[in-house]
Amino acid sequence: MSDIRALEPLALWNCFADLNAVPRPSKREERVVALVLAFAERHGLSSLLDSAGNVIIKKPATPDRENRPAVIMQAHLDMVHKAADGLNFDFDTQGIDMCVDGDWVRARGTTLGADNGLGVAAILAVLASKDLSHPPIEALFTLDEEQGMGGALGLQPGLLTGKTMLNLDSEEDDTFTIGCAGGVDTLASLDYTQAAHGPEEPFLAIHITGLRGGHSGLQIHEGRANAIKLMARILCACGVEVVALATLRGGSARNAIPAQCTAQVVILDQSRFHEIFAKEVEGIREEFRLIEPNLSITTQPVKPEHGYIPTMADHVQKPFILALQAVVNGVYRMSPVVPGLVESSSNLSLISLGNGHAEWSGLQRSSVDSSKEDVARSFAAPFQMMGMDGMNCPEVCHDAGYPGWSPSAESPILEKMKTLYRDLFAHDVKVSACHAGLEFGVIAIAYPDLDMISFGPNIHEAHSEKECCSISSVQKFWKLLTATLAAL
Repeated sequence: MSDIRALEPLALWNCFADLNAVPRPSKREERVVALVLAFAERHGLSSLLDSAGNVIIKKPATPDRENRPAVIMQAHLDMVHKAADGLNFDFDTQGIDMCVDGDWVRARGTTLGADNGLGVAAILAVLASKDLSHPPIEALFTLDEEQGMGGALGLQPGLLTGKTMLNLDSEEDDTFTIGCAGGVDTLASLDYTQAAHGPEEPFLAIHITGLRGGHSGLQIHEGRANAIKLMARILCACGVEVVALATLRGGSARNAIPAQCTAQVVILDQSRFHEIFAKEVEGIREEFRLIEPNLSITTQPVKPEHGYIPTMADHVQKPFILALQAVVNGVYRMSPVVPGLVESSSNLSLISLGNGHAEWSGLQRSSVDSSKEDVARSFAAPFQMMGMDGMNCPEVCHDAGYPGWSPSAESPILEKMKTLYRDLFAHDVKVSACHAGLEFGVIAIAYPDLDMISFGPNIHEAHSEKECCSISSVQKFWKLLTATLAAL
């Protein structure tokens, strides 16, 4: 950690190191909230905890900016907790183990928390500063961004007075984001009929590991493999005559592309299984050899826990696996308005199946509300069709979701920051919308007149154990942030 604390800008990196010593998963942010409130008290700043659990800290303007309107700086406190396959890491008791690798800061075997810890750390560094020029600051730290935007959805009107908001949750230092996708989670569950197999029957675990995973918004267009979909493909090819499904586990977070999946199956026809399995694995490896170089698909004998092996009954397994094979996953529609932008997508995120009960979910995103509804229905449809032959139909529901943020090309903060960027770095910045879900659209429900922009340093592979951030890019980001505050 001493190597991290020695990086420039010192104030930002030290705040980031403090954050990464504290567990902060979505929906369990109590310890990081306490850290931020204690920070405010230590620096003599006013703070409040709103009804949704968000933290707001206010700092007066420096003497040269006292007559300027307040600016809102916003970032989210939670992070995705994910460890590499096989790594014994307890996020509740262990801080993120960071290291410097050339120009990159990485974590050893886990997510780094740069999303959105670097944004939080930058705001804290501004709040603690004695020599930075800035207008009145209203710092908004939201909760639960990674698991459904709960903090932003609960934000009440009247708490903030600023009309300009700087969101620090973007991941490319040469791009300003002025629009984002909305999202909706589709949740499904099924209580199913079981069959029993004797312990003498061959019982195997199929493991799919080594995939790149990643952010289901930012990387969905790259064609990365989804481990749950690959497993469904193998099970579908085998069919109920060859394998009986006992358990199925896959995915790590609602907004991450699943990087691993394990199925436990009873082998009903060994020769056919080995033939089909080898053919499917060969095809998958060839198809993904350039995108997923570390893909691993293996089998391992399993010892039954009981005197029998409970599996899905044939009449349930067949339509269920067919539905998993058919469910929409990946890019659904490209934007006809913004070249190269994904308009709508779907990601089969999580699955847990065994002992007569299954639960699975997906996250659908779109910058167009009607398309978001369409892709969510498309995700649900194959599972709803399972009930058409008289069997139990899965219970499928959609949450309330969150809205997208429509770009505005006439934004005053955009024009000001474009000029600043050009003056600082001698080239023009890119202006774009992103397919990830950002909190602007939700915050705009309570504060519809905000002029908003999002920017940040280069962060790669967010939501995966390969997450890393560029040190030189953080320095560039800090230079732009402080120059912006001095100009507002």
